[in-house]
Amino acid sequence: MKYISVAIDGPAGAGKSSVSKTAAKSLGFTYIDTGAMYRAAALFAIENGINIKNDTDALINRLDEINITIKYTDEGQRVYLSDRDVSERIRGEDVSVGASDVAVIPQVRGKLVELQRKMAKSANVIMDGRDICSYVLPDAQVKIFLTASLQSRAMRRYKELCEKGIECDFDKIKADMEYRDKNDSQRTVAPLRKADDAVLIDTTELDFEQSVEKIKELIQNVL
Repeated sequence: MKYISVAIDGPAGAGKSSVSKTAAKSLGFTYIDTGAMYRAAALFAIENGINIKNDTDALINRLDEINITIKYTDEGQRVYLSDRDVSERIRGEDVSVGASDVAVIPQVRGKLVELQRKMAKSANVIMDGRDICSYVLPDAQVKIFLTASLQSRAMRRYKELCEKGIECDFDKIKADMEYRDKNDSQRTVAPLRKADDAVLIDTTELDFEQSVEKIKELIQNVL
């Protein structure tokens, strides 16, 4: 049986995870948040006192210790690091920035991409990240580049954190997002860019429901 793969790329804060998750649930697809896997790797580094920027070898030498699994429950996707549920912890701002630093390390990407490709061979999937269309799933039947203005993305993230009762600073969130954009776009291995055959969806002026419907429409055209 040939499964359908939907690849969604885009910068930090574009709403890829929430929009993809909702579309997948509506269509009966499996949602795979690749960013969560890089966040888990970043959390491993943080908890083990590894300075990702200045000592990448320290992380590379311990790659075999990084055991990341994704499980699906009634609550949705749960991410485990060495059998510990870290689904909430990996959403912290320190982990968000760390994930971008981890993602530039070729050896880390190699380990996680292999796992992501195996997942796509076992079910109809919607997979989102930074390089899914061009690198992880280049043969995906549907490719989307989801983006929005930096101001809009930062404000959405700010409101999301405030609604969760998390104290945060808008200017810092915007600066961190700008840093991640630059880091993701300029990395040597599989940089963030729109694949030539990907459909561009700018959600700056779209609400959540409109964004979900845009993606579902593209997928249903293939189905």
